[in-house]
Amino acid sequence: MQIERCQVTGRARKMFGGLRCILCPFFGIAAFMAILGAVASQRASQGAATAIANPKIAPWVTEHTANGQDAQFFVVLADQADLSQADSLQTKAEKGRYVYETLSNKSQTTQRPILRWLRERGLKYQSFYIVNAILVTGTREIAEALAARHDVTRIEGNPVINNNLSQPSLAIETALRPRSVQSIEPGIIHTHAPDVWALGYTGQNIVIGSEDTGVRWTHNALKSHYRGWDGQNADHNYNWHDSIHDDVGNPCGNDSPFPCDDNSHGSHTTGTMIGDDGMGNQIGMAPGAKWIACRGLAQGSGTPARYIECMEWFIAPYPIHGGQGDPTKAPDITSHSWYCDPPEGCSPGTLQTAVEAQVAAGIMVVVAAINGGPTCSTVNNPPAIYEAAYTVGALVTGTDNIANFSSRGPVTVDGSGRIKPDITAPGTNTRSCFNISDDAYGPLSGTSQATPHVSGAVALLWSAIPSLKNQIGGTRTALNDAAVHINSTLCGDAGPPNNVYGWGRLDILAAVSGASPTPTLTPTASSTPTATPTATAVPRPSPIVRPRPTPVPRP
Repeated sequence: MQIERCQVTGRARKMFGGLRCILCPFFGIAAFMAILGAVASQRASQGAATAIANPKIAPWVTEHTANGQDAQFFVVLADQADLSQADSLQTKAEKGRYVYETLSNKSQTTQRPILRWLRERGLKYQSFYIVNAILVTGTREIAEALAARHDVTRIEGNPVINNNLSQPSLAIETALRPRSVQSIEPGIIHTHAPDVWALGYTGQNIVIGSEDTGVRWTHNALKSHYRGWDGQNADHNYNWHDSIHDDVGNPCGNDSPFPCDDNSHGSHTTGTMIGDDGMGNQIGMAPGAKWIACRGLAQGSGTPARYIECMEWFIAPYPIHGGQGDPTKAPDITSHSWYCDPPEGCSPGTLQTAVEAQVAAGIMVVVAAINGGPTCSTVNNPPAIYEAAYTVGALVTGTDNIANFSSRGPVTVDGSGRIKPDITAPGTNTRSCFNISDDAYGPLSGTSQATPHVSGAVALLWSAIPSLKNQIGGTRTALNDAAVHINSTLCGDAGPPNNVYGWGRLDILAAVSGASPTPTLTPTASSTPTATPTATAVPRPSPIVRPRPTPVPRP
């Protein structure tokens, strides 16, 4: 038995020895594949570990720097300026100077090491101060290296946001196709603005800043209201800024040295704020106010960088070709009929500091709720979601019915549950300026059209009650308390406020009449046609100079 067992074993060895020779290559391949799998698994684990190690990097940045790609992203510094002392300052001049200098000083002292690091590597960048952040063009490795720094709090993307702007609902009017002028537009009447004009208040001594697609400044209803026009000569320094530097085929080009509108949307919204051609086209809420503008959208497309650059310019406007900013030339109100969509890559908090800085400087920031209705929790885009922004929903003009497209609260994208909008105003078939000629008019519908009604109303309120000027909290209270309350339980409690109408329909006459203190008894005389009333201490750093972006090119 033992001999036979040995014999069988010998045969087996012989047989399996040959088979082993045949299978050796396959075993080798299998072993090699196992090694590759292990390496891939290790790399995947390392990638996962990197993602875990860099939670400060926004998903958009990770996605757009895949496979060695370059992308634009914000390096947001951990040390942001504390502007809380601005609340104790009384005048806009004091607030503006304090905010400008505090922000400038913080960015100058804290960004220096990172800027040096970027220059050493020949990276393209743009520095901001309204948000202590630097826009960088770089790879995933650059983003990870910056995220690992202790002085960096997060890395956020700079996506292109395609705003779905309002479109004409009827034919555009021109001199060749005129329409019979109805004098004062229905939305203006419905908010009782003409009754405030009759008291002598038309927005005089107030400046409104438009951030939109630009403005056709020569339009008959706009030209005489432009702060850069003295009746004979135009001076665009401190009155116009273009944050569009890299658009292709834009009808206004890039870095336009004079106000230009590449879409009509910006001319339209500006007209609803202040427009009046003196010949019967009374399209604006505050025809005695002045306007300045920054183009932040290229034919409807914005980016966080464009938006922030405009807001920074509003804090301290500077000349066309760059130079020292001047906070005394800041507007009193800024109007924003656009959005920054999180699903497209805009981080919910990207613009918050910029909005809050304007408010701290005594600037009333009025923004559109956007056209995402009728579903609840559709106020989900910056800047409409922020507490500091005064957010406007749209009514069917002439009624107290909410427009079907108007976005509603509560705000859920940031987990706040905040009630929005804050107020509602007329927003359908609003007739205002178009950019195709100096006498072109047409109707648009949207929360974009409701928003300038409110921006213009603030100008009326401040011209009537100068003690409220640039006092943001008191102004909001005056508008909210005077609004025509409209109950709704569609998206929560009936209120007021509620998540459909906010505090209700804008009523500027009630705000002017009911706000404390009472309107000035001797208002400045207005040349604007009026209607018959029908309604019942910080050390100063060196001034920061704002040039056009002058990045260091990559080799």
